[in-house]
Amino acid sequence: MNAPVKRIKRRIDGVLLLNKPVGITSNTALQIAKRLYQAEKAGHTGTLDPFADGLLPLCFGEATKFSQYQLEADKCYRAILQLGVTTTTGDPEGEVLQCQTVNVSAEMITRTVAGFVGDTMQTPPMYSALKYQGKPLYEYARAGITIERPARPVSIRRISVNNIDLSNAVVDITVTVSAGTYIRTLAEDIGIKLGCGAHLTQLTRLGSGGFELAQAVTIATLEQDSIAMRDTRLAAADGLVSYLPTLQIEAAEARLLMQGQQPLLAEKIEQTGLLRAYYQQQFLGLVQLQADNRLIPQRLMASRELLESV
Repeated sequence: MNAPVKRIKRRIDGVLLLNKPVGITSNTALQIAKRLYQAEKAGHTGTLDPFADGLLPLCFGEATKFSQYQLEADKCYRAILQLGVTTTTGDPEGEVLQCQTVNVSAEMITRTVAGFVGDTMQTPPMYSALKYQGKPLYEYARAGITIERPARPVSIRRISVNNIDLSNAVVDITVTVSAGTYIRTLAEDIGIKLGCGAHLTQLTRLGSGGFELAQAVTIATLEQDSIAMRDTRLAAADGLVSYLPTLQIEAAEARLLMQGQQPLLAEKIEQTGLLRAYYQQQFLGLVQLQADNRLIPQRLMASRELLESV
C-alpha cells in the first residue's frame, strides 16, 4: 500500500482578491484558495454569506497580521430588495414570514432609501455570526431561541437607487457602509419604512477598503493557473491598510523599529495616531505615533530580508 503523499506547504505573503461565488461559505472559499496556493498560513478578512457573492480579500502569511484592519474598513455592496415579502433570515435562505401588498411609488422608494444615509443605530440580526456565550447567534435562531441584542452605531456613507421595478416590487441599490453594518437589516428597515416589508434577494460586495471587485479573480481562473501565475495575482500586505496615513522613516529609525524598539523621530510630525510605516518603498508595518514623536510598533512585517535591508 502506497504511503499518502505529503502536501508541500509554501511560505507565501500577500493578499488574494477573490470573487467568491454564490453557494459556498467564506471559509470554504478560503480553504480552496489555501490548497491551490499550498500556503502555510491563510485567513480571511470578514465573511460573506453563502447566498452572497463578490469581493473577499484573503490573506496569506505575513498579511494575516493586518486582516483585522480590513475588517474595520468601509464596504460597498450592490443589493437587490424584494418588497412585500419578509423572511426569517432577512434573505432568500429563510422561510417566508409575511406577504403584503406593495403600494408605493418610485418617488417614495427613492426618498425613503435616501433617508437612511448617515449615522444610525442598528440591531444585529439573529441569523448572524456574532457570538453570545461562545456560540454564534444563528445557532440560537435555528433552535428557536431569541437573544436580546443591543443596537450598535453604524454609518451609511452613501446609498443610491440603481433601478426600481414596480411591477415586480424589486429595488436595486448600491450602498457604502461602515464596518459591522448588516445589509439584510438595512433591507428590512427600508421595508418597514415603506410599510410593506422587504428582504434581501441578492448581495454582491463591490469594494472593501481600497480594494474593488474589478481587481478580483474567480476560483475557476485560479484552478487553471500555474503556481507562478497564481503568485503574480497576490497584492501586497499594505493594501489591507491603505486607508491609513503613511509615514516615511529613515534607516536608523527603521532598524530600531524592526528590532522591536521605540525610536524617537528626529523630525517633528504633526500626524499622530495609527500610521503605515515605510523605509524607502518597503512597508515595515503599523506604528502608533505618540505626541512626543515616539514610534510604538503595533504590527510589523517579520522578514529577515527586510531587516537586513535597513
